[in-house]
Amino acid sequence: MSQTISLAQLRFAEYLKPQDVIAWPQGPGEPLALTEVLVAQGDELQMPTLLFGLTSSATLRPELAEHFILRAFNGAGTNRRVTALADIIPCHVSAVPGLLRHGKVRVDVALIAVRPLPDGNFTLGVISDFTQAMIRTARLVIALVNPALPLTSGDAMVQAEDIDLLVESDGRIVDMPDPQPTAVELEVARQVVSLIPDRATVQLGVGTLPTAVAFALHAHRELGVHSGVVSDALVDLVERGVVTNAFKGRDAGKTVTGGLFGTRRLRDFAQSSGLIDMRSVEYTHNLAVTAAMPNFYTINSAIEIDLTGQVNSELAGDRYLGAVGGQIDFVRAGVASAGGHSIIAVPSTTADGRQSRISASLLNRPVTTARSDIDIVVTEFGVAHLSGCALRERAIRLLAIAHPDHRDSLMRAMHGAKSELSRVSKKAAA
Repeated sequence: MSQTISLAQLRFAEYLKPQDVIAWPQGPGEPLALTEVLVAQGDELQMPTLLFGLTSSATLRPELAEHFILRAFNGAGTNRRVTALADIIPCHVSAVPGLLRHGKVRVDVALIAVRPLPDGNFTLGVISDFTQAMIRTARLVIALVNPALPLTSGDAMVQAEDIDLLVESDGRIVDMPDPQPTAVELEVARQVVSLIPDRATVQLGVGTLPTAVAFALHAHRELGVHSGVVSDALVDLVERGVVTNAFKGRDAGKTVTGGLFGTRRLRDFAQSSGLIDMRSVEYTHNLAVTAAMPNFYTINSAIEIDLTGQVNSELAGDRYLGAVGGQIDFVRAGVASAGGHSIIAVPSTTADGRQSRISASLLNRPVTTARSDIDIVVTEFGVAHLSGCALRERAIRLLAIAHPDHRDSLMRAMHGAKSELSRVSKKAAA
């Protein structure tokens, strides 16, 4: 039976060992009161490591590097304040449970938030992605009681015996309201949804572009949703009759997701409707599962795409702002689905218009999705179907959807690269 204490009694120095790795769930799954106490007691600890995914709270700050080693799966959200100081672990989301189980990524102490259930067990409420793997591999599981969490089941369930220390209590949850898309993002979304038929199943993430796509889908009918995370936009789609989940080929009538990345509106909907199935990434991102769904359309974004179709979703300049995440898992799922497609959707330029997000080359920046996996690229200027295309045809199609202000410079850079390659080849032959 787990020990129960109050927040005021919690002293992390009593429970931690030297070089421990401490982790907590992503987004709204973060147990705020626990992480706040942890960082406040940092000067009492022996330089433990904090391991985190996407974070949306104010917990992470640069000054934490004085007392903690920082390690991250993700550079998005409020992580951006500390990723310059953090060790980045580039990996597919689907691989995280296996990495944890095999000890390739270590978690010694897992901090979670739970809501008690009448049977004596608990629910994580808003998160199920790879949290179970964290719980099962950690030496110590500290759970914060949060009665405000929604009552969800599936892979969000936690057995009482898996919790070592129960801490009373806090009712806060990190809210993640849908952002307001720009006019350009709304136009990108219009181009995206023109490709999606009724009765398709879609994968959407969170952020301005997924919100824009969800809004643009309002005229569609009988869609399904299977996604790593969902936002408040899902509630609108269900209430409008757009999402019924009736034609998915599996999980009929249910939206499948690993995280409720929204506000109380989404949490209340999940609890009252019973229409959301909380599953781990070993299900949501499993190619055997996703490829079996007909007409599965996956929509992801990027920082930039080069003229061969290589996608960088991690690095902007010298700043790590994104992640490998679940992009490749879902790119391959859309391509493998009968009648499905994978769509990479981006505005054609950065917000200030100065830089094209279609580039001549990624140079030394990371390739998140390889050109061999690319299917469809969409900007506000149109759609480029790249699957099966040779490199020259890809460049032509991507130039056609680049911003007109940047097309000439892209063509010059492309021809310059060809001339340099030709010069080097002739020199090598001589």
